Amino acid sequence: MPEFSDPRRRFLRPALFVLIAVAYGTAGYVLIEGWGLLDALYMTITTMITVGFGETHPLSQAGRLFTITLILGGVGTIFYTFGVFAETLAEGRFTAFRRQRRMTNDISALRDHFIICGYGRIGTQIAKELDRQRIPHVVVEVNPAPLAQLRAEGRLYLEGDAASEDVLRAAGIERAKGLMAAVDSDERVVYITLAARALSPGLFITARAGRPESIRRLELAGANRVVSPYRMAGRLMAELALRPVVVDVIETMQHGGTEIGIEEILLGADCHARGRSLSEAGLLETGRARLLALRRRDGTLHVSPSADLRLEDGDLVVAMGTEYELTATAALLQ
Repeated sequence: MPEFSDPRRRFLRPALFVLIAVAYGTAGYVLIEGWGLLDALYMTITTMITVGFGETHPLSQAGRLFTITLILGGVGTIFYTFGVFAETLAEGRFTAFRRQRRMTNDISALRDHFIICGYGRIGTQIAKELDRQRIPHVVVEVNPAPLAQLRAEGRLYLEGDAASEDVLRAAGIERAKGLMAAVDSDERVVYITLAARALSPGLFITARAGRPESIRRLELAGANRVVSPYRMAGRLMAELALRPVVVDVIETMQHGGTEIGIEEILLGADCHARGRSLSEAGLLETGRARLLALRRRDGTLHVSPSADLRLEDGDLVVAMGTEYELTATAALLQ
């Protein structure tokens, strides 16, 4: 990743050459002319930078010959150093480095964010949806064209292989809320899922499967949910043909087209409602969101749960209501 490397490293070799030239000139004037260290250093510097102040002391024939070598070597070294600086400046390496360092700091500050692996057609839509809901995220991509698009859009991103543990750590996987593997290759998705699961056992991983036979492999690799775009598109088209109004209503609620919304609410670790029934916890009172379903930690799903169903550790409630009702319900479960 050359554009992200520190451009100051390019000056290590020129700086070494300059130091060698200064040491060469200073030592030469001390040994040949018998000058003091300060006079020899002053003469060397003024000769190398060609300011034209003249000789510090009269030079012998040997001293003049030595000065010629210093001009040829030392002045050339100075010009070489300025050339490296001009090239670095013209290529925008300083700007790119500052931008990347700022981006690295922004990524390090992320908490409870999502990591999007791949910025193709699906990854682009995922990022737009997270933007719409103002959910923090970072994109991991390795291909030049998507990287150029990410830079143009000003998104947080990392250049690298999403299957690399170092890249995932740089994306903050230990602090992330979830990971979405949306690269085009099913094999790469498997590797990404394995690496992510190894680094963060509790991470929620959503994986894209291009082929039906890859779904089982991704589940075995550790994906919590596997999405087949073609299968989902087929189901959606069938639902639109059979129940278009139902689909419209759900789409409207999910995308903020109405005051009513649907949210998932996880039972808090210190929630006082644990062990109580839904009725005893006050979740069924007026002003609360309507409870559509409750899912246990083991995956058991209770649709339209009854009032006497008791809350347990790891329960996740799916509720529907206005923002006020959803907030009131969430407060009872935290």
